[in-house]
Amino acid sequence: MCRVTSDEGDIGKNHLSKFQDVDLPTPAILTTSQLLTTGVDAEMVKNVVLARVVGSLSEFKQIIGRGTRLNVDYGKEYFNIIDYTGTATIHFADKDFDGEPEFIDETTINKDGETTSVTVEKPDSQEEATIPEQKLEETSDPTPPPEPPLPPDPPPQPPRKFYVDGGEVEIIGHLVYDLDTDGKKLQVVKYTDYSGRMLRSMYPSPEEFRTTWANQDTRIEVLRELAHRGIDFDELAVASNQTDADPFDLLCHLAWNAPLLSRRERADKIKKNPDLFAQHGDTAREILSLLLDKYIERGVIQFHGLSDLMKTPPFNHYGLPAEIANLHFGGVLPMRQAVVQLQETLYQ
Repeated sequence: MCRVTSDEGDIGKNHLSKFQDVDLPTPAILTTSQLLTTGVDAEMVKNVVLARVVGSLSEFKQIIGRGTRLNVDYGKEYFNIIDYTGTATIHFADKDFDGEPEFIDETTINKDGETTSVTVEKPDSQEEATIPEQKLEETSDPTPPPEPPLPPDPPPQPPRKFYVDGGEVEIIGHLVYDLDTDGKKLQVVKYTDYSGRMLRSMYPSPEEFRTTWANQDTRIEVLRELAHRGIDFDELAVASNQTDADPFDLLCHLAWNAPLLSRRERADKIKKNPDLFAQHGDTAREILSLLLDKYIERGVIQFHGLSDLMKTPPFNHYGLPAEIANLHFGGVLPMRQAVVQLQETLYQ
């Protein structure tokens, strides 16, 4: 027995050539993944074993084509198809594939490996019968007496939902299936490790990431790119058990082992900075402080859509968004600049 994949290179090709040689007795079994689907002529294949789902009719034709080669001089006049999934040989039901089969038998085997019954069907006469195993041993005639055809199969039922009453459910791990650095082998990695590696592939240093993250406009692109790579902050916070951390700090911690700060720790540092709020009046400073409170509660995403945010409590108590900007910040543009400065200071 030998196994041939693309990783084996010349060694695998040598095994394959020996498998194709009709004069060599070994290897008698060859396992592979899609290598024998097309383009390989092996005349002595007597058993095609399928251990994966084959949903394509054309692919099914190509696979079983490995067994249809004849070599009468070496006794190759038939071949078997062994389908462990039941999804491949069902394609024989397609009349356009090879017409109606002359004879079909289905063997039922129990959990102990014992044959319990054999169903024999003749499509031409639309007759079938179920024959117990012991009766098959008593008769040499492979064709049983005809019986009325079975009723058609019931229509497929939708997937069922299962509900558990009582007990506890917990998440014991977050895993990601990802290709290795060569792009050949599938590996299983922790979701946190995967996220850190993805960030390092996007930014060579935490400083470059900080510069991009601190700017609201470029941060939107970062969020979009991370989402495209399958990184969700809510899921990442749960997986790392750091639900109070700022996404920036959490990602830097996973990628470069940087110190981990909570959103409250970042906000408290700014509130203690007198220079940031000194240029604004009392009401403007109150509004900026409320923004920091919202940041502690919801994270940096609350800075997006500033106009809509100003329409919600407690900001709407100061008036409409335009009134807040004009009365307390000197206009819409100065208010936006104050919020931008707040975010840049937040990530210094």
